[in-house]
Amino acid sequence: MSSPDDEQLRTTITGPENAAPDSPQRNRPQWADLPVTDDTANLRQGPDLHDWCLGVLPLVGVWRGDGEIVDPAVEGARPFGQQLTFAHDGRAFLTFESRVWLLGPDGEIGELLERESGFWRPQEDGSLEVVIADSSGLVEVYYGPKGDMRSWQIETDAVARTASARATVASKRLYGLVNQGDLAYVDERAMDGGELAPYMSAVLRRVVG
Repeated sequence: MSSPDDEQLRTTITGPENAAPDSPQRNRPQWADLPVTDDTANLRQGPDLHDWCLGVLPLVGVWRGDGEIVDPAVEGARPFGQQLTFAHDGRAFLTFESRVWLLGPDGEIGELLERESGFWRPQEDGSLEVVIADSSGLVEVYYGPKGDMRSWQIETDAVARTASARATVASKRLYGLVNQGDLAYVDERAMDGGELAPYMSAVLRRVVG
């Protein structure tokens, strides 16, 4: 049963000052003829958020922005664009989807990079289990402590990879709200025999939710 504090979290949904002006009215593409509950990235639409997901409520939405990738196999840092989606269908998890593309010197769209999809699975005590599959052939299982509604840290417990995937053995990610509502993150990875080191970081602005 929801507590009064839970109900306040659920019903007091205010957009950040720097979100896209139409973000409260937008949603991820919806399948009106789907015979079961569709995912929603907008807390004003669709099913109620599961009580266990209240600790990650601020993440629900579609986010876009840019960042920097530092790959030990490529000289120098490279700028990229990204769209990141956290959605739910009323059950005790968030769906997660990321698309990343390189940016040229003048911001032009370049090569498509990795895609990720997975699930953030909050537990009853607020701790996190996260499963993420990468288009490059990685599957990562993360765990993390209960967040504080503004930051969430997860770290790999297991990494599986296909024969053609990069030799990645560990990853740590920190997500946090900054600048009156933007979503920033840092992804550290241990690859090719190295130690954990910054790999990707970005600041994303809410465009849906």
